[in-house]
Amino acid sequence: MNLTLEQFVSRFVLQPPLHTPKSVISGRRAAVLVPVIDGAEPGLLLTRRSSHLRKHAGQVAFPGGMQDATDSSLIHTALREAQEEVGILPQQVQIIGVLPPVTSSTGFAVTPVVGIIPADLALRLNPDEVESAFAMPLSEALRLSRYSGLTLRRGHRQHQVWLSWYEDYFIWGMTAGIIRALSQQIALP
Repeated sequence: MNLTLEQFVSRFVLQPPLHTPKSVISGRRAAVLVPVIDGAEPGLLLTRRSSHLRKHAGQVAFPGGMQDATDSSLIHTALREAQEEVGILPQQVQIIGVLPPVTSSTGFAVTPVVGIIPADLALRLNPDEVESAFAMPLSEALRLSRYSGLTLRRGHRQHQVWLSWYEDYFIWGMTAGIIRALSQQIALP
């Protein structure tokens, strides 16, 4: 099933962005931008992290990172990180909402911020952070059957990890979980 951007937006009931004062929030917080490409065939923009990074080297991810003290919101965090990593300017993103935060393996509460970007956007990859960027067709990304679950045990705790392949890209962990949650949110038939 091909999915238009209008169908995606109309089917996706997003939470309103949280405007909780930082003083009320405890713990380590981060945000990622989930860039939906507005093209003839809408897509998701994903990156492959640089292979020389200390953490999560070579993994497929969304642009994002830790909230700074100067960030006014988690949306600001996602936009700042997207600009730093792939050169997307904040004014080039139409924010349509957020997904519920997910907990990363490193203990961060990560808020996925969903935004629409133009199809003809020229990216400027920061080689210190990003090895490459690619677009995955939205209709393919949101097909629930493409994700396989794997139960992992760390210490005495078990948790579910989602896995998927797209072309030569292995998408797993938090990134696959966010895309799967996005798919569940719009509930394609």
